[in-house]
Amino acid sequence: MTSRGDDDPAAGHARTLLRTATRYSGSRCAALCLVSIAATGAGLLLPAVLGRALDLLLAQAPATRWVLYCAGLVLLLGLLDAVQTVLTGTVDARTTAWLRRRLTGHVLGVGPRAADRFGSGDLVARLVGNAAEAGTTPAARAALVAALAGPVGGVVALGLIDWWLAAVFLAGAPVLALLLRAVSRDTSESASRYQRAQGRIAAALAEAVEGVRTVRAAGTEDRETARVLRPLPDLSRAGHRMWRVQGRAAARAVAVAPLLQLAVVAVAGVLLTRGRLSVGEVLAASRYAVLATGVGVLVGRLAGLARARAAARRLGEVEAEPATAFGARRLPAGPGRLELRGVTARRGGRTVLDGVDLDVPGGTTLAVVGRSGSGKSLLAALAGRLADPEAGEVLLDGVPLRELRHDDLRGAVGYAFARPALLGGTIGQAIGLGLPSPSPGRIREAARTALADDFVRRLPDGYDTAVADAPRSGGESQRLGLARAFAHGGRLLILDDALSSLDTVTERHITDALFGDGPGTTRLLVAHRGATAACADAVAWLDGGRVRAVGRHEELWRLAEYRAVFGEGAGSPDPGDDEVPPVSDTRGGNGEGHDGMSGRIRPAAAAGDGTAP
Repeated sequence: MTSRGDDDPAAGHARTLLRTATRYSGSRCAALCLVSIAATGAGLLLPAVLGRALDLLLAQAPATRWVLYCAGLVLLLGLLDAVQTVLTGTVDARTTAWLRRRLTGHVLGVGPRAADRFGSGDLVARLVGNAAEAGTTPAARAALVAALAGPVGGVVALGLIDWWLAAVFLAGAPVLALLLRAVSRDTSESASRYQRAQGRIAAALAEAVEGVRTVRAAGTEDRETARVLRPLPDLSRAGHRMWRVQGRAAARAVAVAPLLQLAVVAVAGVLLTRGRLSVGEVLAASRYAVLATGVGVLVGRLAGLARARAAARRLGEVEAEPATAFGARRLPAGPGRLELRGVTARRGGRTVLDGVDLDVPGGTTLAVVGRSGSGKSLLAALAGRLADPEAGEVLLDGVPLRELRHDDLRGAVGYAFARPALLGGTIGQAIGLGLPSPSPGRIREAARTALADDFVRRLPDGYDTAVADAPRSGGESQRLGLARAFAHGGRLLILDDALSSLDTVTERHITDALFGDGPGTTRLLVAHRGATAACADAVAWLDGGRVRAVGRHEELWRLAEYRAVFGEGAGSPDPGDDEVPPVSDTRGGNGEGHDGMSGRIRPAAAAGDGTAP
């Protein structure tokens, strides 16, 4: 039994999606419904006209007009069938395109949470395969109306010929109704299992393709193939179940429908012998009995509709994931001060950040360091609202990020990532992504700052080279990502491990440009190298989901545990290494300490004593 939308959000969203999609192609759906019903009507008229023509021919009366009527109905049926085919294809294509646009926009609105929950491969399977299957729903519904009109019209026509014929047929109708109900229920269940197995295979395949070099280097192709195809038995069982359901329905239809047809024809023969029916009416009655028992058509329509509804439910699951909501506040003028107040964030049911407090004054640079899994990238995502915390709030120049308008937030925060996705047709467009009207000069200046201008100019068409035609190393891709962040501008620049693939010389040049004198941009960078952390005004050391300490790199370097973050000083700490130096205030405003230390960045201090790398 299908859950109501109140109890099952995915089912409710699926119904809303299908209703809206049907309205989107409403005029074409109405035309398709009318054409389908007209074709059904013409099909119902044809047996009566054939019967009348036969009676006239047997009576040797003029029958030319009725024969022409028959020919006209046959031609009309062919024309309506062609129009129905074109309209069905058009409605399917339009509805599928609308669903894909709607779901793609929603997935991008949800952000990284969508991929975290469903997996990129499964999302692609839903947006491509399931959207195409769900897109057939409006046309399938219109066709189902016509398919139902055939049996109903056949029963009515039998009653018009003689009420005994309709009574005989209706005596066996409940069996057909139960058969159709079972087909719809069982097909929907097996189709859902089939599509879920498809999604698992797609998710595993996407992971394998993304890590294909690792797989080949490890020589584990066979193992990965087995992992990707592990859901295949479930897929096979669900597919076979669908075929068995339809096969059983067809077998029962073969058993029940001919019996009803024979019963109608037998009664018609009796009525013929008693003079109540003519030969033409017997012919018409036999044809109407076939139309009235059109279970095969209904089974196919119901099975297709059940598969489409199962696919729509998978789209509804995506739609039920709430998109990121933005506020209406404008961002006031300010230096780009970033604050995290009691921020707690979870991933996969695990608390990654727990009560984090940070205060980054405008125009300063904070490096975030910590061991793998300490929450550095999550903190960077929260700082620019690529993710939302479960508790606490993040503020930019005193305004909570949740309350900012979308354009104000995205215009104020620039990002660069370890593995940037270079979107856009050309290299220049990839660098200027997100800018309303990027000038060539601004793009080139950003590329020069990121030390990308030289290798871009060496490309066949320079900045007009298509991204797909621009071979580049990991470091060159990172430089293009940095150029995009520099071109973006804004008051807050977040670098999430965006220097990791650069050689040390290139990294030093970029950090000199990044931290040198210039416009007062606040910078938050996830750092894995001591040299990068040393260039920052202050370092936030994450450990166990909390801020262990905030201070200058050369001051924190005295701690063996801090040096171990960078793979240095892994031996036993010196006796004096156990205390964190008093480089920042590590207490709350009320003077009470807590387990996770927090702090405020101090202005940049003088160079250290040479003990830091």
